[in-house]
Amino acid sequence: MNNTPQTLKGFRDFLPKDMAVRNYVKNLFIKVFESFGFTPLETPTLEYSSTLMGKYGDEADKLVYSFTDNGGRQVGLRYDLTVPTAKVLAANPDLPRPFKRYQIQPVWRAENTQKGRYREVLQCDIDTFGSSSPVSDAEIVAVIYTILQKLNLKKYSIRINSRTILNDAISTVSTDIPKNSFLQSLDKYQKIGTDGVTKELNQKGLSQSQIDSLFKYIKTVQPDDYLRRVFAALDSFGVPKTVYLFDPTMVRGLDYYTGPIFETYVEEPRLGSITGGGRYDNLVATLGGPDLPAVGTTVGLDRIVDCITELNLLPDLSKTATRVMIANFGEDTLAESLRLSQSLREQNINTLLYPDPDKLSKQFKYASDNKIPFVAVIGPDEAKKDQVTLKNMKSGEQLTISTVDLMAQFA
Repeated sequence: MNNTPQTLKGFRDFLPKDMAVRNYVKNLFIKVFESFGFTPLETPTLEYSSTLMGKYGDEADKLVYSFTDNGGRQVGLRYDLTVPTAKVLAANPDLPRPFKRYQIQPVWRAENTQKGRYREVLQCDIDTFGSSSPVSDAEIVAVIYTILQKLNLKKYSIRINSRTILNDAISTVSTDIPKNSFLQSLDKYQKIGTDGVTKELNQKGLSQSQIDSLFKYIKTVQPDDYLRRVFAALDSFGVPKTVYLFDPTMVRGLDYYTGPIFETYVEEPRLGSITGGGRYDNLVATLGGPDLPAVGTTVGLDRIVDCITELNLLPDLSKTATRVMIANFGEDTLAESLRLSQSLREQNINTLLYPDPDKLSKQFKYASDNKIPFVAVIGPDEAKKDQVTLKNMKSGEQLTISTVDLMAQFA
């Protein structure tokens, strides 16, 4: 048996330097979400399998981690945040409408892992429930645009289509192939192109004339009236026409979508979609709740972090929020050091107290390794005069000042 510590494939450990990046991106998301009036929500890690299964489509259902728990219940780990939130709406019909929520929690999928695709991801969702206005659809896209602007991403496209247009495409072909099977093939268009989709549809029983009719429709179809109203609202939101496009080949694989659908792709690095969502007006009712229209999107924190890291778009982030470390000079001045650390925290100054009376050189190295900008030292001489020696770890400069002046340094 291999006793070497290992992390399961598709799962990751995040060290402090990684968490600094993830927290920066997550906090940026939250700030943008709340600026548009979305409020936070959380749902349980485990749901009854009956809540999760049958909502995503046959292919996605296979990726749900489901099992029998110790009580003999059929349960599953969250596959996404949309279905659990629809369950909340079904169970709480008196929530004010429109109900605008954001949710940032991990989800689990039994994926074939590859670059940008993991089995545990931190999903970041926004959704508006109870509105059938195209303004709500456009607002979701405006949130995506605002986030990508604040992250300084330049080369990306927000692709927009509608399930209504796709359903019309299917009707033009007049095929006996189940709709979901048809859409599964078309959903691969970005990866395998016209030839690849043609081959798959041939294998599923479509004639070449039917396939030709499909692609003729896709090449000539225009946005329907609802999408045109979405695009008009995007203009009013200040979203430039250069960042979004109508793409009638874009499907999104989940079965619950009923109207406009959105995906965002960056040109480099090639990671797949970094956001994805759309309108799903029937899902809440499917779970036994009221007949509520809904629209939303996932913003892929994990892929976005990978993307902005690879493109060197991150600001200079410290891997710690600690602003000052109090050195431990030993028992003679420990009480003074403890009091100083508490006084700093009471002034909302993040303070770390070094626990052991190691050599000062070792303590300074610890502060330097952890990017702590200042170290405060109270030795016997400083304690007698109610003073502190403060060292700037970046410049190496040291000054001895009163504890009152020390507080002013961080004001």
